[in-house]
Amino acid sequence: MAPKILLMDSPLSDIATAREIAPAGMDLIVEPLGSDAFKAALGEADFLVGFGNRTIDAALYATAPKLKLFQLLSAGYDTVDIEAARGAGIPVCNNGGANSTAVSEHAVMLMMAVCRRLVWQHESVVSGRWRGNDPGSTKLFELRDKVLGLVGLGAIGKKVARLANAFGMRVQYYDIRRVSEAEEDALHVRFRLLNEILRSSDLVSLHVPLTAASKHMIGAEELALMKPTAYLVNTSRGPVIDEKALIAALEGGVIAGAGLDVFDQEPPPADNPLFRLKNVVLTPHYAGPTWDNQQARFRNAFDNCQRVARGEKPLWVIPELQ
Repeated sequence: MAPKILLMDSPLSDIATAREIAPAGMDLIVEPLGSDAFKAALGEADFLVGFGNRTIDAALYATAPKLKLFQLLSAGYDTVDIEAARGAGIPVCNNGGANSTAVSEHAVMLMMAVCRRLVWQHESVVSGRWRGNDPGSTKLFELRDKVLGLVGLGAIGKKVARLANAFGMRVQYYDIRRVSEAEEDALHVRFRLLNEILRSSDLVSLHVPLTAASKHMIGAEELALMKPTAYLVNTSRGPVIDEKALIAALEGGVIAGAGLDVFDQEPPPADNPLFRLKNVVLTPHYAGPTWDNQQARFRNAFDNCQRVARGEKPLWVIPELQ
């Protein structure tokens, strides 16, 4: 009997692409998570592919006796019930950096957008104010020679470093897993402690997974360490920042501005104070899913399914389950 891949249907996934590159010799079943059809297919599924969801818990694993792998299409795994997966003996794997180019480009885009006040410039043009009617008070900044502090130097952080090098930025990083000096030299980055990153960087960009240790790792105390001319960029997960503390810092001039793709609550409520601030640029948690990486996400996912089917260990198992 052919191994079965159960793919969760999602607006973020192009199912036609998945069907096009699905492995030969495997059955691809596409159903919405939680539907009756999904529950029926789960009992015979060898591999589960999709995004993390808290409903994928111990009770669900108990109904999937043949399951050998939970393969994520995302890099983040904060919505995965890790203890349930551990108890069921199911490895959980991220997408192997399939969206790392997209997120790294998006992070640099937000850096440029806040430094060049892109939204303000756009609004000035469409409202008929051209250059805002007060060009003398406008301060726009280049990336060249600015100090970029990366918090997290995984697949995405490394690509941000390479892009920043091309802009002539000076890059430093903090990560609980330091890279070798040879890799630092190759990436043109240098390790600094987190408080050093915050104090000395002109831009701070966050690239860490959301865990108990990283939740609110950037709060009022950390923001107070930053330069009043500095910008904070977050394309990781919203709760890595204490959002209330960030709003206070943005309103009080503690930092100059922020570029955010992620929020404490998603979608954010209509009365979120960030919406009325002029020193922020906001995007709707859309750094990762580009049309270009649809194939990469599914290619990595299906390759991992094939590896496990051959009796090999899967790639990209999340750290907590390694």
